[in-house]
Amino acid sequence: MSSEKQKIDDDSRASQGSSSSSCVEDTTTEPSPSSSECGIVPTLGVSPTDSPTTPISSAGSCEREEEMKRSAVKKRIERYFYQLLEGCGNATCGNRFCASSGKVPALTPDQAAARALQLFAEEAKLCTSVQPSKVARTEDHPSCPSQADFSSDSMACRETGGGGESSCRPSSAISPSKSHLKSPSSSQSGVEVTTTTTHLDEEVIDNLVRSCIERNSPLALIRSVGAIFSSTDAVARSFRQRAVTPIDLLLRKAPQKDLRNLTKEDLRSLEGDLDKDEDSSCAGREPVPEIHETDVDVKSLRRAVKQLFGLEDEEANQPKNIFPVFEPMNNALQTLATSLKIDLEVTIQKEAIEDIIRIFVVVFEVISIAPAEFLEGGLTKMCCAAASLPVWAQARLAWIWARNSTPILRPILESLQQIITLQVIPSMIPVQDNEVIVNATKLMKIVYYADILAGEIDSVQLREEDAPTTTAADEDLEATARWSFDDVKFTTTAKADPLVQELGVHPIDARKPFMALSEFYNESLSDTIEMDYDYLNYKNMHMDEKNMNKKFCFMLYSFILTPATKTLALYYDSRIRMYSERRINYFTTHLSGQAPNPYLKLKVRREHLIDDALIELEMITMENPKDLKKQLVVEFMGEQGIDEGGVSKEFFQLIVEQIFNPDYGMFINQEDTDTMWFNSMSFENEAQFTLIGIVLGLAIYNNIILAVNFPMVVYRKLLGIRGSFPDLQDWNPKLFRSLKAMLEDDEPDMETVYMQTFEINYQDVFGNVLKHELKSNGRDLFVTQENKREFVDLYSEYLLNVSIERQFSAFRKGFRMVTDESPLGLLFRPEEVELLVCGSKEFDFEELQAATDYDAGYTADTPVIRNFWEIVHALPIENQRQLLEFTTGSDRVPVGGLSRLKMVIARNGPDSDSLPTSHTCFNVLLLPEYDTKEKLKRLLLKAISYCKGFGML
Repeated sequence: MSSEKQKIDDDSRASQGSSSSSCVEDTTTEPSPSSSECGIVPTLGVSPTDSPTTPISSAGSCEREEEMKRSAVKKRIERYFYQLLEGCGNATCGNRFCASSGKVPALTPDQAAARALQLFAEEAKLCTSVQPSKVARTEDHPSCPSQADFSSDSMACRETGGGGESSCRPSSAISPSKSHLKSPSSSQSGVEVTTTTTHLDEEVIDNLVRSCIERNSPLALIRSVGAIFSSTDAVARSFRQRAVTPIDLLLRKAPQKDLRNLTKEDLRSLEGDLDKDEDSSCAGREPVPEIHETDVDVKSLRRAVKQLFGLEDEEANQPKNIFPVFEPMNNALQTLATSLKIDLEVTIQKEAIEDIIRIFVVVFEVISIAPAEFLEGGLTKMCCAAASLPVWAQARLAWIWARNSTPILRPILESLQQIITLQVIPSMIPVQDNEVIVNATKLMKIVYYADILAGEIDSVQLREEDAPTTTAADEDLEATARWSFDDVKFTTTAKADPLVQELGVHPIDARKPFMALSEFYNESLSDTIEMDYDYLNYKNMHMDEKNMNKKFCFMLYSFILTPATKTLALYYDSRIRMYSERRINYFTTHLSGQAPNPYLKLKVRREHLIDDALIELEMITMENPKDLKKQLVVEFMGEQGIDEGGVSKEFFQLIVEQIFNPDYGMFINQEDTDTMWFNSMSFENEAQFTLIGIVLGLAIYNNIILAVNFPMVVYRKLLGIRGSFPDLQDWNPKLFRSLKAMLEDDEPDMETVYMQTFEINYQDVFGNVLKHELKSNGRDLFVTQENKREFVDLYSEYLLNVSIERQFSAFRKGFRMVTDESPLGLLFRPEEVELLVCGSKEFDFEELQAATDYDAGYTADTPVIRNFWEIVHALPIENQRQLLEFTTGSDRVPVGGLSRLKMVIARNGPDSDSLPTSHTCFNVLLLPEYDTKEKLKRLLLKAISYCKGFGML
């Protein structure tokens, strides 16, 4: 065996003999980095991945020995590397391979790495006096993190696993935790090693756990965890990824070769590869971080935390900690959170905040794995600290979580939901004033956007930036509104969310988030919140900056509110606007001497419903579009009844039935999905579609649910997102599957198999086949593997956007004429807008029964009431819909379920042959006290089956 082989074996045995401490004799000569021209990071010791700890069992001992040998080889090459660059420090050195001798020419780090590999292969002379403490410090290098001076504490640093970058941080930055650890090797001789823990990583924690298990005492672990996790500097240095060095890059190029048998051609080739490698020119430098990158070793951190808390990890070869440190960790994190909040209040330097972001990455990995003990302690205070992050830092943290830490999103969300729920239940103050709830909600917003970023997102190119503008006349009227309403100040548009602007991502861009966005709803909070108070906070935020209301507003964090609660906020907004319009009208007409017209009043004939409605709406939009913001009042000519809401419901139901009838020609029925779509060949002009959009907007504005069935792409387009290929899935499933199969087809003969060109066929209303070229000369261009994606995108663009551009643009214009000033886009996502327009699809009459009140002598135990509910629950779904329409004027279920209806059943005299009647405006069912169940069922079915045109009140 050669002398070189003997040295390597000695090195490997030394490393293996001190698995809990890397402080072996050979490491005293391990070179440390210098402030060389390329900023070499001085972290060339053995990392946890390079030198795994000793297995618990004897299995894999051969792999362990081989790993130790590879680590020793690497260390020896590194010693040659630093000897060539820095020398041994001996001015009289005669080694021609040492920089101290003056015989080594100036080398770049890449050249030095290749030359070091050659010296290793030649078993060249290696100075034994190369000491890390004699190498120049690099802590002042602008591109590198601050480094520790390898002096008296350098050995201790390596003993605790300081092979990574973080082990070279200055120990003076914190108050170190000194604990007496006995390594496996030293325990045999009874010698204890005193270490100074200035950071944590996987190897340090593994050593601490092993030592505590051996000594049967958790003292060292408790002290280290308490000291590190209560110090911002220490946490910022912990769990850092080891920087890549030229040696690492070089060994990656030839990991399987015998390093002693490399030829000169091999060495020149490796050196050339290093020169071409972009990373090698600045190896070891700390690059400017991209917004979604972090230098925290998240995977190693996750394994270490599981070991710290005594949790099993099948992938990690670690001993199970029998001394979980929940309480010390909780206390330390509370101290850490207090320091972070203070730092964020006084710190404006980006570099300092980058360290704080790094701390949050580490801490929330810990919290996501920890049990519920953190809910009232560490997590609560961390929410307070995270709420103080500047917007750019929130965006960066969201990107980091989305790209590196998706497993922690659901645990953090569940913990935040639990914190909020526990605070809501006993709260005696408005939830907007509860700091714990507010801070948890602010942190949940970061999780919310991380969830969106971690999923599938639509391209920003699909957004349509055509927000409605305000005319001079509108501004004058707006000024009058501000004068006439004391508490609420109207603005045409809500201020853009700064975090949305920073991220460049809006919730409506979310195509398929990592978690369902409905998981962010908190029903306890939504049921407790006073939306009138929250709405006033929202409106007051639009006052002058100097007088801006600083109170928290959940409408700006609408992801946490259920659709039913958000509908209530929209209801308050529309009702206040109606009230304001009434006051303006009374004021202006009084000054001008005209008759007041405080309502949007429509007089229509049943037999000419659409013509009358569209003509009146067209006149209003031409004379004064602002009248659309008044409260709607409908009168059927020739019929009795005052519209308190019920007549309007019937009006909308009837007009929707006629307008969306395919025979009318404006919309067509998609047979596969039973949805309505715009007729691209319609003979109606744009004005007709504008009026249909006004009808839809008026329904939302007046809190009326419609029986329309649009595909989801319509609601996405209404909120400003163009249709794209994924929207075909619910628009035309068969076509979607065909195009998807084309995209997934990898066969080279696509042209001959599909025979598809960039020209498509479609039918007009008369059944004639028409052709359309998706691009210039499309009929001569076949779909191939290279252009199939372009074909699918152009095909989808034509079907969902181009072919109906005229009709849909007019429809959306009418819709926005009513909803432009409402917080609709702020509160609702596309699927929630569909729920707002169409209502819930769940017919739970048990909920309706539980929410029903009784009047005029009836109670829940009255025999006729018990018979009534037994009959209702046994009715088929169609008859149940008829009952809803008879009682409320609409057969749709409101957002939030039937419990939101608050139906009233009142006694309407003794037993008789009279049919049940109703006041649809107030959801009141007038029910005589029938003697028998059979009579009740017969008369009830008759009433609900022939209720249309009764002239219901």
